[in-house]
Amino acid sequence: MSESTEKLDVIDLPKDFESALKELEEIVQSMESDVLSLEASLKAYERGVALARVCQERLDAAEQQVQVLQNNLLRPAQIEVE
Repeated sequence: MSESTEKLDVIDLPKDFESALKELEEIVQSMESDVLSLEASLKAYERGVALARVCQERLDAAEQQVQVLQNNLLRPAQIEVE
């Protein structure tokens, strides 16, 4: 795979979790069906690794957001007494 093709593959990666996961599931199904050649399987595996990385990054970001929300919501309320 040339450097320009590698860059194109990275640029073409889905930005959202759901799209990346759907494509990853499709790759897994095609690899499990044994219809891919060795070269196609290697390319699919490489793409799958990149998609898995996208999914993990989105999950990590969501986990950080949940932690921030929990920290803000779990603080004792400060009520001003007049």
